[in-house]
Amino acid sequence: MKILRTPDARFADLPDFPFTPHYCEVKDSDGTSLRIHYVDEGPRGASPVLLMHGEPSWSFLYRKIIASLAARGHRVVAPDLVGFGRSDKPAEQSDYTFERHVRWMSDWLAATRLTDITLFCQDWGGLIGLRLVAAFPENFARVVVANTGLPTGEGFSEGFKRWLEFSQSTPTLPIGQIVGMGCKRGLSEIEKAAYDAPFPDESFKAGARRFPALVPITPEHGSVAENKAAWKVLEKFSKPFLTAFSDSDPVTKGGDLNFQQRVAGASGQKHATITEAGHFLQEDKPDEIADLLDRFIASTK
Repeated sequence: MKILRTPDARFADLPDFPFTPHYCEVKDSDGTSLRIHYVDEGPRGASPVLLMHGEPSWSFLYRKIIASLAARGHRVVAPDLVGFGRSDKPAEQSDYTFERHVRWMSDWLAATRLTDITLFCQDWGGLIGLRLVAAFPENFARVVVANTGLPTGEGFSEGFKRWLEFSQSTPTLPIGQIVGMGCKRGLSEIEKAAYDAPFPDESFKAGARRFPALVPITPEHGSVAENKAAWKVLEKFSKPFLTAFSDSDPVTKGGDLNFQQRVAGASGQKHATITEAGHFLQEDKPDEIADLLDRFIASTK
């Protein structure tokens, strides 16, 4: 694989993102080394809260949540998926598959030795994060899912259809604008620029381009069988499992009910709806999400 690496200068002076970068090297099955970036804030001795982003964002999405939880004594870890943020970016769309992403992040999880994890995952952070839960259930103490799913080839929403068509046809993928359109509050130009920072030009966006086409929405898609196997584990996952979907996301609306009905640990939980929030609810309601995580951890210890 040809690997692109965003220059560090692109990440200088980001708003509300003073965090020290941490890096972990993983090897692909073809022998290529990949550097994965992650934020790691708060006391190292505390149980980690793992925040996983999706498409086309990066750990910047969690900046306010990271600061809030770390100030309350939590260890907060927020990786950038391969192809995003400060992580390495394979140059070709064909380099990206669902299973490769799962392997890369599985190797990252093993290398960081995180245990007793509270997972918060949204968008592709859920598709990949839930596969990690299914592969390593003993590493996770509790899970919060928000505006995400684990598709097994049974179709898609009209909102996702529009996003898929746009992402595969537009000559320029305007990352900052896309994130802004997925928020209720709107983003400042400085914030949009921070979402554009990982991508100096279109050649860096192969992962962002490819992700929508990898969602297994038909039986013919890759990873349908693997996701079905993961669901069998998740259905028996009896540790605390909470849904916190927003009220204004056309892509994942109603998906919380699937988790509530199927995952053992979701039974009896005080599931939340984040109001006045779009697809990127972390931008719209960061304080509410931090409060929810803090309460959920305290009430389920």
